[in-house]
Amino acid sequence: MKKLVLFLFCILIIGSCTVPRDPGKPNVLLILSDDQGSIDLNCYGATDLQTPNLDKLATGGVRFTQFYAAASVCSPSRAALLTGKTNLKAGLPGNVPIPEYQEEGQKAGLPANQITIAEMLKENEYSTALVGKWHLGHSPEQLPNSQGFDHFFGHERGCIDNYSHFFYWKGPNKHDLHRNGEEVYYPGRNFGDLMVEEILDLLNKKQEKPFFIYWAFNAPHYPYQGTVEWQDYYKNHPYPRNLYAAFVSSMDERIGIVLNELDKLGLSDNTIVIFQSDQGHSTEERAHWGGGNAGPYRGCKFSFFEGGIRVPAIIRYPGVIPQNEVREQVTSEMDWLPTIAELTGSEILDKGIEGKSLMPVIEDPGEKSQHEVLHWQQGDYSNKSPWAVREGDWKLLGNPEDRSTDQKFTGEDTLFLVYLKEDVSEKANLSGKYPEEVQRLKALHYEWLGRIKKERKKK
Repeated sequence: MKKLVLFLFCILIIGSCTVPRDPGKPNVLLILSDDQGSIDLNCYGATDLQTPNLDKLATGGVRFTQFYAAASVCSPSRAALLTGKTNLKAGLPGNVPIPEYQEEGQKAGLPANQITIAEMLKENEYSTALVGKWHLGHSPEQLPNSQGFDHFFGHERGCIDNYSHFFYWKGPNKHDLHRNGEEVYYPGRNFGDLMVEEILDLLNKKQEKPFFIYWAFNAPHYPYQGTVEWQDYYKNHPYPRNLYAAFVSSMDERIGIVLNELDKLGLSDNTIVIFQSDQGHSTEERAHWGGGNAGPYRGCKFSFFEGGIRVPAIIRYPGVIPQNEVREQVTSEMDWLPTIAELTGSEILDKGIEGKSLMPVIEDPGEKSQHEVLHWQQGDYSNKSPWAVREGDWKLLGNPEDRSTDQKFTGEDTLFLVYLKEDVSEKANLSGKYPEEVQRLKALHYEWLGRIKKERKKK
Protein backbone atom coordinates (compact mmCIF):
# COMPACT_ATOMS: atom_id res chain seq x y z
CA MET A 1 0.00 0.00 0.00
CA LYS A 2 2.84 2.38 0.89
CA LYS A 3 4.47 1.71 -2.51
CA LEU A 4 1.20 2.54 -4.29
CA VAL A 5 0.83 5.81 -2.38
CA LEU A 6 4.45 6.73 -3.15
CA PHE A 7 3.92 5.91 -6.83
CA LEU A 8 0.77 8.06 -7.03
CA PHE A 9 2.57 10.90 -5.22
CA CYS A 10 5.41 10.77 -7.76
CA ILE A 11 2.93 10.81 -10.63
CA LEU A 12 1.22 13.86 -9.10
CA ILE A 13 4.54 15.71 -8.72
CA ILE A 14 5.68 14.89 -12.25
CA GLY A 15 2.33 15.94 -13.69
CA SER A 16 2.55 19.32 -12.04
CA CYS A 17 5.97 20.09 -13.52
CA THR A 18 6.75 21.39 -16.96
CA VAL A 19 8.24 18.95 -19.45
CA PRO A 20 12.04 19.32 -19.62
CA ARG A 21 12.96 21.54 -22.52
CA ASP A 22 15.19 20.54 -25.38
CA PRO A 23 18.56 21.99 -24.37
CA GLY A 24 19.42 22.76 -28.01
CA LYS A 25 19.05 26.15 -29.65
CA PRO A 26 15.43 27.09 -30.39
CA ASN A 27 14.11 27.22 -33.93
CA VAL A 28 12.65 30.51 -35.13
CA LEU A 29 9.59 31.02 -37.35
CA LEU A 30 9.11 34.72 -38.14
CA ILE A 31 5.80 35.44 -39.91
CA LEU A 32 5.14 38.82 -41.52
CA SER A 33 1.73 39.66 -42.94
CA ASP A 34 1.35 42.39 -45.55
CA ASP A 35 -0.96 45.43 -45.31
CA GLN A 36 -3.01 44.04 -42.40
CA GLY A 37 -5.19 46.48 -40.48
CA SER A 38 -4.38 47.42 -36.89
CA ILE A 39 -7.27 45.45 -35.36
CA ASP A 40 -7.78 42.78 -38.00
CA LEU A 41 -7.52 39.74 -35.74
CA ASN A 42 -10.20 38.62 -33.30
CA CYS A 43 -7.73 38.97 -30.44
CA TYR A 44 -7.22 42.63 -31.45
CA GLY A 45 -10.90 43.47 -31.57
CA ALA A 46 -12.21 42.39 -34.98
CA THR A 47 -15.69 40.90 -34.63
CA ASP A 48 -16.37 40.13 -38.28
CA LEU A 49 -13.32 37.95 -39.08
CA GLN A 50 -12.38 34.33 -38.51
CA THR A 51 -8.75 34.13 -37.35
CA PRO A 52 -8.66 31.14 -34.96
CA ASN A 53 -5.05 30.14 -35.58
CA LEU A 54 -3.46 33.52 -34.92
CA ASP A 55 -5.77 33.97 -31.94
CA LYS A 56 -4.56 30.61 -30.61
CA LEU A 57 -0.98 31.77 -31.15
CA ALA A 58 -1.73 34.83 -29.00
CA THR A 59 -3.31 32.64 -26.31
CA GLY A 60 -0.11 30.61 -26.21
CA GLY A 61 2.15 33.64 -25.88
CA VAL A 62 2.28 37.42 -25.54
CA ARG A 63 0.61 39.99 -27.77
CA PHE A 64 1.48 43.68 -27.88
CA THR A 65 -0.99 46.56 -28.03
CA GLN A 66 1.44 49.41 -28.75
CA PHE A 67 3.66 47.64 -31.25
CA TYR A 68 4.91 49.82 -34.09
CA ALA A 69 6.04 49.06 -37.59
CA ALA A 70 9.19 51.05 -38.32
CA ALA A 71 7.69 52.38 -41.56
CA SER A 72 4.27 52.58 -43.18
CA VAL A 73 5.17 51.03 -46.51
CA CYS A 74 6.56 47.64 -47.49
CA SER A 75 10.30 47.86 -48.29
CA PRO A 76 11.37 50.21 -45.48
CA SER A 77 9.41 48.16 -42.95
CA ARG A 78 11.10 44.92 -44.08
CA ALA A 79 14.51 46.56 -43.97
CA ALA A 80 13.91 47.59 -40.35
CA LEU A 81 12.65 44.14 -39.41
CA LEU A 82 15.68 42.33 -40.80
CA THR A 83 18.35 44.77 -39.60
CA GLY A 84 17.03 45.97 -36.23
CA LYS A 85 17.38 49.59 -37.39
CA THR A 86 15.16 52.38 -38.58
CA ASN A 87 14.85 52.22 -42.35
CA LEU A 88 16.89 55.42 -42.75
CA LYS A 89 19.76 54.02 -40.74
CA ALA A 90 19.50 50.77 -42.70
CA GLY A 91 19.87 52.79 -45.91
CA LEU A 92 16.42 52.26 -47.40
CA PRO A 93 14.26 55.40 -47.19
CA GLY A 94 11.45 54.27 -49.51
CA ASN A 95 9.94 51.43 -51.49
CA VAL A 96 12.27 49.63 -53.89
CA PRO A 97 11.39 50.77 -57.42
CA ILE A 98 10.72 48.35 -60.26
CA PRO A 99 14.07 47.39 -61.85
CA GLU A 100 12.93 48.38 -65.33
CA TYR A 101 12.35 51.93 -64.10
CA GLN A 102 15.60 52.37 -62.21
CA GLU A 103 18.38 54.38 -63.75
CA GLU A 104 21.27 52.53 -65.39
CA GLY A 105 23.48 51.02 -62.71
CA GLN A 106 21.13 52.01 -59.87
CA LYS A 107 20.88 49.44 -57.11
CA ALA A 108 17.96 50.66 -55.05
CA GLY A 109 17.23 48.43 -52.09
CA LEU A 110 18.70 47.28 -48.81
CA PRO A 111 22.45 47.88 -49.04
CA ALA A 112 24.34 44.60 -49.26
CA ASN A 113 26.57 45.54 -46.32
CA GLN A 114 23.63 45.61 -43.91
CA ILE A 115 23.56 42.59 -41.59
CA THR A 116 20.25 40.73 -41.49
CA ILE A 117 18.73 38.43 -38.86
CA ALA A 118 19.51 35.58 -41.24
CA GLU A 119 23.21 36.49 -41.36
CA MET A 120 23.31 36.77 -37.59
CA LEU A 121 21.74 33.34 -37.13
CA LYS A 122 23.93 31.72 -39.79
CA GLU A 123 26.92 32.72 -37.68
CA ASN A 124 25.25 30.77 -34.86
CA GLU A 125 24.99 27.61 -36.99
CA TYR A 126 21.37 28.03 -38.07
CA SER A 127 19.94 26.96 -41.40
CA THR A 128 18.05 29.92 -42.83
CA ALA A 129 15.16 30.20 -45.28
CA LEU A 130 12.89 32.87 -46.70
CA VAL A 131 9.52 31.84 -48.10
CA GLY A 132 7.34 34.55 -49.63
CA LYS A 133 7.92 38.19 -50.50
CA TRP A 134 11.36 39.85 -50.67
CA HIS A 135 10.99 43.44 -52.04
CA LEU A 136 14.40 44.58 -50.80
CA GLY A 137 16.41 44.88 -53.99
CA HIS A 138 17.11 43.15 -57.30
CA SER A 139 20.86 43.21 -57.93
CA PRO A 140 22.53 39.83 -57.23
CA GLU A 141 24.21 40.99 -54.02
CA GLN A 142 20.86 42.27 -52.69
CA LEU A 143 18.79 39.14 -53.25
CA PRO A 144 17.95 36.77 -50.36
CA ASN A 145 20.62 34.17 -51.07
CA SER A 146 23.24 36.92 -50.75
CA GLN A 147 21.68 38.38 -47.60
CA GLY A 148 22.01 35.38 -45.32
CA PHE A 149 19.31 33.03 -46.58
CA ASP A 150 20.40 29.51 -47.51
CA HIS A 151 17.05 28.93 -49.20
CA PHE A 152 14.64 31.28 -50.94
CA PHE A 153 11.28 30.54 -52.54
CA GLY A 154 8.98 33.37 -53.48
CA HIS A 155 8.71 36.65 -55.38
CA GLU A 156 11.28 39.42 -55.54
CA ARG A 157 8.91 42.32 -56.28
CA GLY A 158 6.18 43.91 -54.21
CA CYS A 159 3.20 41.79 -55.22
CA ILE A 160 2.10 39.02 -57.57
CA ASP A 161 -1.08 37.49 -58.87
CA ASN A 162 -1.51 34.40 -56.71
CA TYR A 163 -2.31 32.04 -59.58
CA SER A 164 -0.22 33.17 -62.55
CA HIS A 165 2.60 34.48 -60.28
CA PHE A 166 3.00 37.50 -62.53
CA PHE A 167 3.84 40.97 -61.27
CA TYR A 168 1.30 43.32 -62.86
CA TRP A 169 1.97 47.01 -62.61
CA LYS A 170 2.42 49.41 -65.50
CA GLY A 171 4.44 47.07 -67.63
CA PRO A 172 6.36 45.15 -68.51
CA ASN A 173 4.31 42.54 -66.69
CA LYS A 174 6.72 39.88 -65.49
CA HIS A 175 6.61 36.37 -64.10
CA ASP A 176 8.09 36.57 -60.61
CA LEU A 177 8.47 33.24 -58.83
CA HIS A 178 11.94 32.03 -57.91
CA ARG A 179 13.72 29.36 -55.96
CA ASN A 180 17.35 30.03 -55.11
CA GLY A 181 18.04 32.20 -58.14
CA GLU A 182 16.13 30.04 -60.62
CA GLU A 183 12.78 30.99 -62.09
CA VAL A 184 10.20 28.29 -61.35
CA TYR A 185 6.73 27.76 -62.80
CA TYR A 186 3.55 26.51 -61.12
CA PRO A 187 0.81 27.97 -63.36
CA GLY A 188 -2.61 27.92 -61.76
CA ARG A 189 -1.34 26.84 -58.33
CA ASN A 190 -2.27 29.17 -55.46
CA PHE A 191 0.84 30.89 -54.11
CA GLY A 192 -0.39 30.52 -50.52
CA ASP A 193 -0.56 26.74 -50.98
CA LEU A 194 2.87 26.72 -52.59
CA MET A 195 4.35 28.59 -49.62
CA VAL A 196 2.84 26.08 -47.19
CA GLU A 197 4.21 23.16 -49.20
CA GLU A 198 7.66 24.75 -49.27
CA ILE A 199 7.69 25.27 -45.50
CA LEU A 200 6.39 21.78 -44.76
CA ASP A 201 9.14 20.38 -46.95
CA LEU A 202 11.73 22.40 -45.03
CA LEU A 203 10.33 21.26 -41.68
CA ASN A 204 10.34 17.60 -42.68
CA LYS A 205 13.90 17.55 -43.96
CA LYS A 206 16.28 15.91 -41.55
CA GLN A 207 18.49 18.71 -40.29
CA GLU A 208 21.26 18.76 -37.74
CA LYS A 209 21.00 22.54 -37.35
CA PRO A 210 18.21 24.59 -35.81
CA PHE A 211 16.19 26.49 -38.40
CA PHE A 212 15.21 30.09 -39.00
CA ILE A 213 12.30 30.49 -41.41
CA TYR A 214 11.18 33.99 -42.39
CA TRP A 215 7.68 33.56 -43.82
CA ALA A 216 6.89 36.83 -45.57
CA PHE A 217 3.23 36.56 -46.59
CA ASN A 218 1.86 38.53 -49.50
CA ALA A 219 -1.53 38.65 -47.76
CA PRO A 220 -3.71 40.55 -47.28
CA HIS A 221 -1.85 42.81 -49.76
CA TYR A 222 -3.68 43.25 -53.03
CA PRO A 223 -4.73 41.53 -55.24
CA TYR A 224 -7.33 40.22 -52.79
CA GLN A 225 -7.44 36.53 -53.68
CA GLY A 226 -8.78 34.52 -50.78
CA THR A 227 -9.81 30.94 -51.43
CA VAL A 228 -13.22 30.24 -52.94
CA GLU A 229 -14.35 28.73 -49.65
CA TRP A 230 -13.53 31.87 -47.68
CA GLN A 231 -14.97 34.12 -50.36
CA ASP A 232 -18.22 32.18 -50.05
CA TYR A 233 -18.08 32.40 -46.24
CA TYR A 234 -17.87 36.21 -46.37
CA LYS A 235 -20.25 36.72 -49.29
CA ASN A 236 -22.71 38.72 -47.16
CA HIS A 237 -20.05 41.08 -45.83
CA PRO A 238 -20.06 44.56 -47.37
CA TYR A 239 -17.67 45.24 -50.26
CA PRO A 240 -14.68 45.48 -50.14
CA ARG A 241 -14.47 44.07 -46.59
CA ASN A 242 -15.67 40.73 -47.95
CA LEU A 243 -12.70 40.39 -50.31
CA TYR A 244 -10.17 41.52 -47.72
CA ALA A 245 -11.63 39.29 -45.01
CA ALA A 246 -11.45 36.22 -47.24
CA PHE A 247 -7.76 36.85 -47.83
CA VAL A 248 -7.06 37.34 -44.10
CA SER A 249 -8.81 34.10 -43.19
CA SER A 250 -7.05 32.26 -46.02
CA MET A 251 -3.75 33.44 -44.55
CA ASP A 252 -4.78 32.42 -41.03
CA GLU A 253 -5.80 28.97 -42.24
CA ARG A 254 -2.41 28.42 -43.88
CA ILE A 255 -0.58 29.59 -40.79
CA GLY A 256 -2.61 27.03 -38.87
CA ILE A 257 -1.42 24.24 -41.18
CA VAL A 258 2.21 25.10 -40.47
CA LEU A 259 1.68 25.49 -36.72
CA ASN A 260 -0.09 22.11 -36.65
CA GLU A 261 2.88 20.58 -38.47
CA LEU A 262 5.20 21.93 -35.79
CA ASP A 263 2.98 20.18 -33.24
CA LYS A 264 2.95 16.95 -35.21
CA LEU A 265 6.73 16.93 -35.54
CA GLY A 266 7.21 17.69 -31.84
CA LEU A 267 8.91 21.01 -32.64
CA SER A 268 6.49 23.51 -31.09
CA ASP A 269 8.05 23.56 -27.64
CA ASN A 270 11.44 24.41 -29.06
CA THR A 271 10.32 26.93 -31.70
CA ILE A 272 9.96 30.67 -31.24
CA VAL A 273 7.01 31.83 -33.37
CA ILE A 274 6.70 35.56 -34.07
CA PHE A 275 3.94 37.31 -36.01
CA GLN A 276 3.35 40.91 -37.04
CA SER A 277 2.00 42.99 -39.92
CA ASP A 278 4.45 45.11 -41.91
CA GLN A 279 2.21 48.21 -41.65
CA GLY A 280 -1.42 49.26 -41.71
CA HIS A 281 -4.09 48.39 -44.28
CA SER A 282 -4.15 49.74 -47.81
CA THR A 283 -6.70 52.11 -49.29
CA GLU A 284 -5.13 52.03 -52.77
CA GLU A 285 -7.23 51.55 -55.89
CA ARG A 286 -5.81 48.03 -56.36
CA ALA A 287 -7.03 47.27 -52.82
CA HIS A 288 -10.54 48.30 -53.87
CA TRP A 289 -9.99 51.52 -51.89
CA GLY A 290 -9.96 49.65 -48.58
CA GLY A 291 -11.20 46.58 -46.77
CA GLY A 292 -8.93 46.71 -43.74
CA ASN A 293 -9.83 48.16 -40.36
CA ALA A 294 -7.74 50.38 -38.09
CA GLY A 295 -10.45 50.51 -35.42
CA PRO A 296 -10.06 53.65 -33.28
CA TYR A 297 -6.84 54.67 -34.99
CA ARG A 298 -6.54 57.27 -37.69
CA GLY A 299 -4.64 56.53 -40.90
CA CYS A 300 -3.60 53.60 -43.03
CA LYS A 301 -0.67 52.44 -45.15
CA PHE A 302 1.70 55.32 -46.11
CA SER A 303 0.72 57.27 -42.98
CA PHE A 304 2.48 57.83 -39.67
CA PHE A 305 -0.83 58.26 -37.91
CA GLU A 306 -1.46 55.25 -35.67
CA GLY A 307 -3.49 53.33 -38.27
CA GLY A 308 -0.46 53.24 -40.55
CA ILE A 309 2.10 52.02 -38.04
CA ARG A 310 0.39 50.45 -35.00
CA VAL A 311 0.16 46.77 -35.93
CA PRO A 312 -0.74 43.40 -34.41
CA ALA A 313 2.30 41.56 -33.02
CA ILE A 314 2.62 38.26 -31.14
CA ILE A 315 5.42 36.04 -29.82
CA ARG A 316 5.14 32.45 -28.54
CA TYR A 317 7.89 30.33 -27.02
CA PRO A 318 6.49 27.69 -24.65
CA GLY A 319 8.19 27.48 -21.28
CA VAL A 320 10.06 30.76 -21.79
CA ILE A 321 7.42 33.30 -22.92
CA PRO A 322 4.37 33.70 -20.65
CA GLN A 323 1.07 32.44 -22.04
CA ASN A 324 -2.05 34.44 -22.78
CA GLU A 325 -0.64 37.76 -21.66
CA VAL A 326 -0.75 41.28 -23.07
CA ARG A 327 1.93 43.95 -23.01
CA GLU A 328 1.00 47.62 -23.40
CA GLN A 329 4.50 49.09 -23.52
CA VAL A 330 5.69 50.93 -26.64
CA THR A 331 7.57 48.40 -28.79
CA SER A 332 8.91 48.25 -32.34
CA GLU A 333 9.59 45.75 -35.09
CA MET A 334 13.27 46.72 -34.80
CA ASP A 335 13.15 44.89 -31.48
CA TRP A 336 12.78 41.41 -32.96
CA LEU A 337 16.44 41.15 -33.98
CA PRO A 338 17.87 41.72 -30.48
CA THR A 339 15.08 39.63 -28.94
CA ILE A 340 15.88 36.71 -31.23
CA ALA A 341 19.57 37.20 -30.50
CA GLU A 342 18.95 36.94 -26.76
CA LEU A 343 16.67 33.91 -27.01
CA THR A 344 19.00 32.01 -29.36
CA GLY A 345 22.28 33.02 -27.76
CA SER A 346 23.39 34.74 -30.97
CA GLU A 347 25.88 37.55 -31.17
CA ILE A 348 24.56 40.84 -32.55
CA LEU A 349 27.04 41.48 -35.35
CA ASP A 350 26.12 45.13 -35.94
CA LYS A 351 26.44 47.11 -32.73
CA GLY A 352 24.67 50.07 -34.35
CA ILE A 353 21.18 48.60 -34.20
CA GLU A 354 18.41 50.74 -32.75
CA GLY A 355 16.14 47.91 -31.60
CA LYS A 356 15.98 46.75 -27.98
CA SER A 357 15.37 43.24 -26.69
CA LEU A 358 11.75 42.74 -25.68
CA MET A 359 12.62 40.23 -22.97
CA PRO A 360 12.57 42.72 -20.04
CA VAL A 361 9.04 43.76 -21.06
CA ILE A 362 7.94 40.19 -21.77
CA GLU A 363 9.20 38.92 -18.42
CA ASP A 364 7.78 41.81 -16.38
CA PRO A 365 4.49 43.49 -17.35
CA GLY A 366 5.43 46.38 -15.07
CA GLU A 367 8.75 47.06 -16.83
CA LYS A 368 8.92 50.40 -18.60
CA SER A 369 9.22 50.58 -22.37
CA GLN A 370 12.74 50.01 -23.64
CA HIS A 371 12.27 53.02 -25.96
CA GLU A 372 12.14 56.52 -24.53
CA VAL A 373 11.79 57.89 -28.07
CA LEU A 374 10.80 56.34 -31.41
CA HIS A 375 11.52 57.92 -34.81
CA TRP A 376 10.03 57.46 -38.26
CA GLN A 377 10.82 58.96 -41.67
CA GLN A 378 10.36 57.62 -45.17
CA GLY A 379 10.67 58.86 -48.73
CA ASP A 380 14.14 60.36 -48.51
CA TYR A 381 16.51 62.02 -46.04
CA SER A 382 15.21 65.55 -46.62
CA ASN A 383 13.14 67.76 -44.33
CA LYS A 384 10.24 67.55 -46.77
CA SER A 385 9.52 63.84 -46.28
CA PRO A 386 6.85 62.60 -43.88
CA TRP A 387 8.25 61.95 -40.42
CA ALA A 388 7.12 61.37 -36.85
CA VAL A 389 8.57 61.16 -33.37
CA ARG A 390 6.98 59.74 -30.23
CA GLU A 391 8.15 60.35 -26.67
CA GLY A 392 5.90 59.09 -23.91
CA ASP A 393 2.34 59.92 -24.90
CA TRP A 394 3.37 62.90 -27.02
CA LYS A 395 3.69 62.40 -30.76
CA LEU A 396 4.64 64.93 -33.42
CA LEU A 397 4.09 64.32 -37.13
CA GLY A 398 5.87 66.36 -39.78
CA ASN A 399 4.42 66.71 -43.29
CA PRO A 400 1.64 64.26 -42.36
CA GLU A 401 -0.25 62.13 -44.84
CA ASP A 402 -3.52 60.26 -44.42
CA ARG A 403 -5.01 58.38 -47.37
CA SER A 404 -7.88 57.03 -45.27
CA THR A 405 -9.76 60.33 -45.48
CA ASP A 406 -10.50 63.12 -47.93
CA GLN A 407 -9.61 65.70 -45.30
CA LYS A 408 -7.00 68.13 -46.58
CA PHE A 409 -4.15 69.29 -44.41
CA THR A 410 -3.58 73.00 -44.18
CA GLY A 411 -0.28 74.80 -43.75
CA GLU A 412 -0.84 74.78 -39.99
CA ASP A 413 -0.87 70.99 -40.09
CA THR A 414 2.69 70.72 -41.41
CA LEU A 415 3.51 70.02 -37.77
CA PHE A 416 0.74 67.92 -36.21
CA LEU A 417 0.95 67.37 -32.45
CA VAL A 418 -1.13 64.77 -30.60
CA TYR A 419 -1.37 63.53 -27.01
CA LEU A 420 -2.17 59.85 -27.46
CA LYS A 421 -3.28 59.22 -23.90
CA GLU A 422 -6.28 61.50 -24.44
CA ASP A 423 -6.65 61.33 -28.24
CA VAL A 424 -5.63 57.95 -29.62
CA SER A 425 -7.67 58.74 -32.75
CA GLU A 426 -5.39 61.74 -33.42
CA LYS A 427 -8.25 64.03 -34.35
CA ALA A 428 -6.99 67.26 -32.79
CA ASN A 429 -3.81 69.05 -33.77
CA LEU A 430 -2.46 70.52 -30.54
CA SER A 431 0.51 72.31 -32.09
CA GLY A 432 -1.01 75.75 -31.54
CA LYS A 433 -1.88 74.97 -27.93
CA TYR A 434 1.46 73.45 -26.91
CA PRO A 435 4.18 75.14 -28.98
CA GLU A 436 6.86 74.21 -26.44
CA GLU A 437 6.13 70.50 -26.98
CA VAL A 438 6.30 71.02 -30.74
CA GLN A 439 9.73 72.61 -30.49
CA ARG A 440 11.03 69.96 -28.10
CA LEU A 441 9.89 67.02 -30.23
CA LYS A 442 10.97 68.72 -33.44
CA ALA A 443 14.44 69.17 -31.95
CA LEU A 444 14.54 65.46 -31.05
CA HIS A 445 13.66 64.54 -34.61
CA TYR A 446 16.23 66.83 -36.26
CA GLU A 447 18.94 65.71 -33.86
CA TRP A 448 18.24 62.08 -34.78
CA LEU A 449 18.03 62.86 -38.51
CA GLY A 450 21.28 64.80 -38.39
CA ARG A 451 22.99 61.89 -36.68
CA ILE A 452 21.74 59.48 -39.35
CA LYS A 453 22.93 61.77 -42.17
CA LYS A 454 26.33 62.12 -40.53
CA GLU A 455 26.72 58.35 -40.29
CA ARG A 456 25.80 57.99 -43.96
CA LYS A 457 28.54 60.43 -45.01
CA LYS A 458 31.15 58.35 -43.20
CA LYS A 459 30.32 55.27 -45.26
